[in-house]
This record gives sequence, C-alpha cells and structure tokens, in this order.
Amino acid sequence: MEEINGGRPTSSPKGRKRPNPFVRFLAFLVTLALVLGAVALVANYDKLNFDFVKRWFSYRSLARSDSGQAESFPFDGDSDSIFASVGGDLLVCSPNSLQLYSGSGQLYVNETISMENPAVDTAGETALIYDVGGEELLIYASREEVFSLTQETGQSILSASLNRNGWLAVVSQQSGFKGAVTIYDSDYATPLIQISRSDRFVMDAVVSPDNRSVAVLTMGLTDGSFESRVECYALARTEEDTEPDWSCPVGGDAILALRWNDSGIWALGDTGLVIVSPDGALSGAYDYGGRYLKAFSLDGEGTAALLLGKYRAGSTAELVLVGADGAAQAALDVNEQILSLSAAGRYVGVLTADRLDVYNQSLESYSTLDGTQGAQSVLLRDDGSAMLISSHTAHLYVPQ
Repeated sequence: MEEINGGRPTSSPKGRKRPNPFVRFLAFLVTLALVLGAVALVANYDKLNFDFVKRWFSYRSLARSDSGQAESFPFDGDSDSIFASVGGDLLVCSPNSLQLYSGSGQLYVNETISMENPAVDTAGETALIYDVGGEELLIYASREEVFSLTQETGQSILSASLNRNGWLAVVSQQSGFKGAVTIYDSDYATPLIQISRSDRFVMDAVVSPDNRSVAVLTMGLTDGSFESRVECYALARTEEDTEPDWSCPVGGDAILALRWNDSGIWALGDTGLVIVSPDGALSGAYDYGGRYLKAFSLDGEGTAALLLGKYRAGSTAELVLVGADGAAQAALDVNEQILSLSAAGRYVGVLTADRLDVYNQSLESYSTLDGTQGAQSVLLRDDGSAMLISSHTAHLYVPQ
C-alpha cells in the first residue's frame, strides 16, 4: 500500500540549535539595563541637564577664551539704551536708534527711530518695541521688521506684550474710556478684538500661552480704596460683550509686571507677588515682609527671582526664588552690590562688579566667571549662556 505522501519515505526534521545560555543571559541584562535606564530618565528628568550639549552645537564655531568668553564687540548706544535677548541676538534700543547684533557682533538691524520712552518685550526670535505714552510700536521677527503701528492722534500706548507664540496685546488710552486692549495674532494683519473699559483703568494685558484668552490688569476703587484686579476674557467673543469671564483681586499694590506662562498669571507688585490660576483662583502669594524689592526677573521656568533688602540702599540683601505656589523654594544671602539680575529657563544670573554667578533653580552654583570686562548688566539665556554688557561693548559668555 502506498504512503499518503506519494510513497516517498518520510524523514525526521533536523534538530534546532538551542540558544547559548550565556547569550540569552547577556540579552536579558542588556534589556534590564535599558528598562531601568528609561525609568531613571523619566523619574529624574527635571534633575538632568543637557544644556551643555545644546551650547556645544550652538556655539561650536564661536571663538572663545579658556574662561568661555567670546571677543567683545562695540555697539551703538547711550546711557538711555535698553537691552534684550532675541533668540541668540542682542537688541540695543535707545530713543533714537535700534540695533540687533549676533552673539559675535555681526550687525543685522540698524534703524533710526523716534521714541521718548522706549520699552521692549521679546518672545523667542520676535521683539516688540514701543513708546510708553507715545504712539509708535514696532515688531521684528527673524531679524526683520514685520509690523508697525501708529496710534491715532490723541491715543497713546500704555503697555504692550507678546506671548510665547508672538500674539500681541496693546493697552492704550482712548477718548471716552479708561483704557482699551487690542489683540493681534502672530500675522498682525488686522486686530482680532478690542476690549474697552469705562469703569476701571486698564494698566496691562497678556495673551494666554494657548492663544485663547487675555488677562487684563485693571485698577479702580473698591469700598473707597484702590484695588488691582486680574480679569480674564476669552478671545472668542464679540466686542459688545465686555464682561470678563472671571476677576481676581490682587491687592492694592502698584503692579510692576504681569506674565502668563504655563504656571499661571504672575502679578508682581512693590510689596508682594501674586499668582493666579487660569481659572481665576488665587493659587499662590508671596509677601516681601516689609523688605524693599531691589531687582526681579519673571523670566525663569515657573519661578520668580526676587532680590529683597531691608534697606533701599546698601549691599545686604536676599535672593529668593519663588515657585508657582507662592512659596520660596530657595534663598541665598547676598553681601555684595548686585549690578544686574537676570533669569531664563532653569538659570538665574547675578552680576557683581567683578564676577558673574549663574545658579540653578535651587540657587546652587552652576558656573562662575571671574573678571567680567567691566560689564554693568547681564542677559541670561535659556541654555545657561549670558550676554554681558558694558557702557559701549558686549560679549557672550558660554559656560564650559
């Protein structure tokens, strides 16, 4: 009788080679190491710092000394000049001129302007320049002018700001109102909406990081006393709808600066700092305890850097880093004259007469530069580098 396979004799399959036990064990160890490494990376992400890698790529072609300082370069400015970091560039603005320099001193923008009280705000590679109490406003992006605004006669600009996406909020005085806020998106083609108030004075405004709302700082009388409030308006509304979505009192302070970042809305006054959540709740407050505010920066990552002193004059002070809950997360006694304070990303820079100290957000030393070539102010960057500025020259410092 024939076999089912056509009469061909069947043969047993060849035996498979069994994996080497040592190879299997080694593969297990490698897999385990990768898994544990990934877990450790996620758990300690905030403690890790790869900014030195970013700096290497960003500044590898920049000639620097052993201390990390690049060659200084001259700029056209005067005693009234103000400075800002725009991407990797230095903006120098005076009442009569505007320049934009690279970190190595290459001049990209050189314009004549006419502003009595120029002010500057920045967002990434976008710079806003406006005349406080005047009529002129300019925006530069990617090293060229992209928008200009001249207010109508009789109207003046009180304040203006950019959010991180380049959306613009302009606060101005208008006839018949106590203040108006005009919002533009990053195209700046036409205004998206204008909010006018006749019941309370409008002092400042910032667009939310998600471009959906604007926080407006107002001041008015409440029970016979002046009170500042942060009021929020959704941008998806008509101009006839003038009622805010919510209003949060922030005390009787004169508010010196207003910011809206991922941590909330920060309103810094002359006696305390208040943080308001995006839903209008008071999420944190820090009282200076009767001390004088000598310097500050709200440009850190979820923190405010405050230099507080018992006396207006003198070198004795305390550097305090306040978190989004309103609590001091780090403090450092200072016994030297501070010339300039700047924060950016996860760093705080403190400039004295002959030294620059860069700290992390625990106010632990990250880098120190001895000998600052007569620098009088510092602009810190997100990667930990810093632009040091004297009366007529500037140079970049890159931590090693």
